[in-house]
Amino acid sequence: MYRSAATLMTIWALSATAHGEATRCDLAAADAAGAGSGCERAWMDHNLKLNDLVAVGTHNSYKSDMPDTLLALLRAIAPESADELDYRHRGLVEQLDAGVRQLEIDILHDPEGGRFLNPAGLRDAGEALPAEQQAALAEPGFKVLHIQDIDVFSSCATLKACLQAVRNWSLSRPDHAPILLMFNTKTGDSPHPAGVAALPFDEPAFDALDREIRAVFPPEGLITPDDVQGSYPTLREAVLAGAWPRLGEARGKVLFALDEGPEKVALYRGARQSLEGRVFFVNTDEASPAAAYLTLNDPIAEAERIRKAVAAGFIVRTRADAGTVEARRNDTQRRDAALASGAQFISTDYFWPEPRLDNDYQVRLPGNAAALCNPVRAAGRCAGQPIETLDSAR
Repeated sequence: MYRSAATLMTIWALSATAHGEATRCDLAAADAAGAGSGCERAWMDHNLKLNDLVAVGTHNSYKSDMPDTLLALLRAIAPESADELDYRHRGLVEQLDAGVRQLEIDILHDPEGGRFLNPAGLRDAGEALPAEQQAALAEPGFKVLHIQDIDVFSSCATLKACLQAVRNWSLSRPDHAPILLMFNTKTGDSPHPAGVAALPFDEPAFDALDREIRAVFPPEGLITPDDVQGSYPTLREAVLAGAWPRLGEARGKVLFALDEGPEKVALYRGARQSLEGRVFFVNTDEASPAAAYLTLNDPIAEAERIRKAVAAGFIVRTRADAGTVEARRNDTQRRDAALASGAQFISTDYFWPEPRLDNDYQVRLPGNAAALCNPVRAAGRCAGQPIETLDSAR
């Protein structure tokens, strides 16, 4: 059953228990420790903002195994590309159950349906898509896959299916930390000479994308740019003024970010001053009137920029590994830099270790945490304390 943030706050602030006795929490305390025994959660929900957390997510979260036959063909032609594509994820619900709080979805525009139904790379390898995925790809609407004709196996082949899986999970766990859903909108030619080009994303396509999300997530399940901007002249001004919602208000909700370059971001914004009426926050620079979210994928080379952006109030996504390189070497330098950087969302291809690599490389928060107090923004107030543990979100 859905419980409002106000109801949760009342439950926690006035009915928290310590040693079996009701206690009143000091929500005005300078830090969580000073709020009173058993009051850490109530203090964090009242005093922290959405951008005061850190969580781990997955890169290309929908991606399933490529067939060995196709990988072998690709490895003979481009071995480095084969290595880069040789990773997989469990289903979205299993990831969320295990503590993933950021998902990345790649979508292709397919308003008539069937555009990606017969991948050329699979034909070369003598493979076929499962019947269920074929049926999904035949439907009109946005499709979810990594690289048309080559890397096409997905745990949810349509955007509707992916969104509904997340929404249903969220409804069953109304106290979860806010979840970021990042999108790439794939366009351009197929890498296969006999393949099918991806359609462009124009403003009508982006309008359709917003409608499809709103059809699954009602306003009370979303955090949008308008929710943050409020009465401020621009979204950037709101962010710099600390206008992200309180953590207690953000629990049980999702926010969307468009991880694209300036050309697609400009199409999505249109003539808007910021992102008025839109669902997605957009990847942009810190000076833009629409600035709220930044993709800064190298936590080593971009460490100083990440730290400054996070301290200023922006939400940042970075990557703990890329192209399977760090995992194959069992190199944790980039992972450790990401976790210390202050970036709120840290993406990985290895939320679980990969048995085929014969090492234990993975990216997780310590303990049983799905989200922690941010090491930059919340240092000294609740550093290292869990915002959500895996047994607390139901």
